[in-house]
Amino acid sequence: MKKRTRSAISLLAFALFLGYPCHAKADHVPSASKGRDYYEERGEIVWEVPTQNKVIALTFDDGPDERNTVQILDLLKQYDAKATFFVVGSRVEKHPDIVARELQEGHEIGNHSYSHPPFHNINVSKLSNELNQTQDAIYQATGLKTVLFRPPGGSYNEAIVRTSKDLGMLTVLWSWHQDTLDWRKPGVSRIVQKVLDNAHNGDIVLMHDFVPSSTQTVEALKVILPELQKRGYSFVTVSELISHHEKSRKIMEVTH
Repeated sequence: MKKRTRSAISLLAFALFLGYPCHAKADHVPSASKGRDYYEERGEIVWEVPTQNKVIALTFDDGPDERNTVQILDLLKQYDAKATFFVVGSRVEKHPDIVARELQEGHEIGNHSYSHPPFHNINVSKLSNELNQTQDAIYQATGLKTVLFRPPGGSYNEAIVRTSKDLGMLTVLWSWHQDTLDWRKPGVSRIVQKVLDNAHNGDIVLMHDFVPSSTQTVEALKVILPELQKRGYSFVTVSELISHHEKSRKIMEVTH
């Protein structure tokens, strides 16, 4: 409970943090030297949102994909569920129609870099280019720019967080207990079990809509969506999830 309470405080702190200019002093992005507690207390990263409401945010990384993303969108529509797609800019340029559909059907778009490079040793110049190129690709596809950023591999440090903030984006990761590892192709049953056995109010679930030669995520969703709905859960976007906590609403007011 202490971590979830800290999350609420940190989200409010991020709104204040947005008011101050931050610039990386070095071109090289150093390895992360500070952990979750530090960034939550400063309000710079969101892992999950404390709420009494039975809401969960499903998130999908690395797309869009002409096969899996389309099938996922069909399933979400079938179950009247919303999700957040953290897209790769180079893939947005290949499939702008899919990204446009995501937005049209009430889902949220997040920035997940342009080429999905390793972020643990990326320099600031390349980091900025990766985020800006993806923002441009999203804008070309939808007419909008996102306010959410998820770094590839979940890598984070001062420069990564500050750069995303300077571009008007909140850094969003995922609930530690809701990393499905679906990119490893562990099997449909393992993906399903991971999500269902660990479901809590305010979770941010990590999945992928682009996993080469795999439909495991799609098949897992066919079980996850109806089962969690039976348990009383609703599926919302990350921004909607944040809005379910009174102290967190200011963040979206600032970033939108």
